[in-house]
Amino acid sequence: MDLVTVFSSMNHDAEMEAIALHSLLDANGIDSVVVGSTTIPAVEFQVQVAQSQAGEAERIMAEAKAAGPEAAVEAEQEGEAGAAVS
Repeated sequence: MDLVTVFSSMNHDAEMEAIALHSLLDANGIDSVVVGSTTIPAVEFQVQVAQSQAGEAERIMAEAKAAGPEAAVEAEQEGEAGAAVS
């Protein structure tokens, strides 16, 4: 499988952002891999997906970024409400 990088960062919060993006992609049916090391802080974190899914992954990430944190809170609340009903 040819993997391509759809996210890359060396910021102080890169690991958290990579994990959040990994979860976002997973929730949308896109398999991804987080690459990086928590023991070596000077190494960048990356999120990689199959080349065939890169366009869709980038679209999903752009939509999530445009929706902002309010949409994430709303989606979480909807998920919790749905879980309570089940």
